[in-house]
Amino acid sequence: MMINNNQIHPTAIIGENVSLGSNNTIGPFSIIEGNTIIGDNNTIGPHVVIGCEPTDSKHIERNIDSMILRIGNNNIIREYSLIELPCYENETIVGNNVFLMQGVHISHDVHLLDNVTITNFSVLAGIVKVLQGADIAMSCSINQYTTIGHYSICATNAAVMKNVKPFSRFIPNKPISVNYYAIKKFGFEEYTEEIENYVLNETMPTSKIIVLIINEFDQWVAKYGHNTYE
Repeated sequence: MMINNNQIHPTAIIGENVSLGSNNTIGPFSIIEGNTIIGDNNTIGPHVVIGCEPTDSKHIERNIDSMILRIGNNNIIREYSLIELPCYENETIVGNNVFLMQGVHISHDVHLLDNVTITNFSVLAGIVKVLQGADIAMSCSINQYTTIGHYSICATNAAVMKNVKPFSRFIPNKPISVNYYAIKKFGFEEYTEEIENYVLNETMPTSKIIVLIINEFDQWVAKYGHNTYE
């Protein structure tokens, strides 16, 4: 059925506090609840749960009215995925052009920035930040307070316990390496040598665009105090 230019399956449940943009598709038996704000042109598959209460063992006092889940535009959220409301910070955020494949679990206070891909059956614990253009491979588990840097990738079945640097590849039991795939995909070829020196040798680049990326990553690292894979 069409509601405000959104294609919503009759079995889907949309809570009274949910704000929907336009041209969204919501599949069978999906539930969207809580203070959830969804933009435009999103595809939400069947049996998806969005805006549920956070799963947090500390059972902290929560002001439900102030908890916001914000989803941008042009995202694909496949079947059996779940995205929780925040409980420690102001928002859980899904940016634009994010792809969540089947069975992905996004816990409270997670931020997924633009062009992030989270593949099947991956689990992101609370307060994880996945920065722009990063890829999370199948069945990854990411620890609380971890920051996954811009244009990096975490390998299949990895248990990610530390931060992952921008433009790097984290493969358990192997040295950190350069994510050449992302360099090409996102048009950073002219900065390849600077990126290599940063990822492999900790040499700070000089090009403004790369410096800004690394500075943003470093700000999140400083906020949470987590160690970073070297």
